[in-house]
Amino acid sequence: MTVLEQPGSSRNKSSLAGPPPAWRPRVDPAPLLPDAAPYRLLGTDAAARLDSGLLTRLYTQLVRGRRYNAQATALTRQGRLAVYPSSTGQEACEVAAALALEERDWLFPSYRDTLAAVARGLDPVQALTLLRGDWHNGYDPHEHRIAPLCTPLATQLPHAVGLAHAARLKGDDVVALAMVGDGGTSEGDFHEALNFAALWQAPVVFLVQNNGFAISVPLAKQTAAPSLAHKAVGYGMPGRLVDGNDAPAVHEVLTEAVQRARGGGGPTLIEAVTYRIEAHTNADDATRYRADSEVETWRAHDPIALLEHELKARQLLTEEFVGATRDGAERMAADLRERMNADPVLDPMDLFNHVFAEQTSQLREQAEQLRAELDAEAAGHTDDAAGTDGSAEEARP
Repeated sequence: MTVLEQPGSSRNKSSLAGPPPAWRPRVDPAPLLPDAAPYRLLGTDAAARLDSGLLTRLYTQLVRGRRYNAQATALTRQGRLAVYPSSTGQEACEVAAALALEERDWLFPSYRDTLAAVARGLDPVQALTLLRGDWHNGYDPHEHRIAPLCTPLATQLPHAVGLAHAARLKGDDVVALAMVGDGGTSEGDFHEALNFAALWQAPVVFLVQNNGFAISVPLAKQTAAPSLAHKAVGYGMPGRLVDGNDAPAVHEVLTEAVQRARGGGGPTLIEAVTYRIEAHTNADDATRYRADSEVETWRAHDPIALLEHELKARQLLTEEFVGATRDGAERMAADLRERMNADPVLDPMDLFNHVFAEQTSQLREQAEQLRAELDAEAAGHTDDAAGTDGSAEEARP
């Protein structure tokens, strides 16, 4: 007799009573469900209520971000960066994430979110240090409350939950905003983070930038869910679906989620539907898995163009404003270009700094080994120089 044939099985149509009340859901799932379509503001009647100051601020950051992506991509082609994952086309998500947070809050970016870090105040050069391969991280995370940029997928999400939970236990008024791509939602860290966040009602917001592909794998081959935002319901938190190229819409949804978390309402999962215009990185050939026509379709839904339409309608897109915005972006790019073209002064012994508060015996042993190799190399160069000088001296008549 199988389990399904046991008395009480739903498949043998038993008349026995069902499970006791303990099975019932802890919360009503209906309010947690996302909208049927991505939330939008631009191009709708609701756009009329948007603050003009916010719109011009978003536009300035979008233009600056687009120029930053273009300059970083050019530096990669010139060999000044080892790799660069561009966020061109996704700037609305990046900028909105930075502007939705208070200074005391924390941002947990993924490797593609250098622009979000820069929009939050991080030095543009420091944001690229990891991708240049110069140093551990390139910046002090505490200065702007930005967790380290790193390439492992979704590992920043449990860290965000831990920090947010610890902050609440300490009584600190802090919210963590964790960013991840659609590919990262297929990692175990994503599910573990959401489960703990909901159980602890941690003040954390998860922003999924669904740009269509996990490198070359389309979303349809990663999940069968109606949307990534629907995954929130399974963990007991609200899910929101938003047009990721509508900058004020993303900003509004994120701001509401941050305020909800700060007020004790717990976490929120937000899926921003956007698109990666550039290849995954400079090492990727995107033409192998997507058509140019698909990319062009998304170019027509460009976040900068969408916002320009609203600014024009309000007569805010003046020549003076556009010129000042572009000039500021060019100055940033020129400064980035100049500083990145300077060869950094590196100390190989820095490999062992900032790994642990107190170095382990293995690290000390490795550090001593590297020091010995460096000393031997330096001594060899000195001997070579001395030998050359001596040979020249002996050759003189």
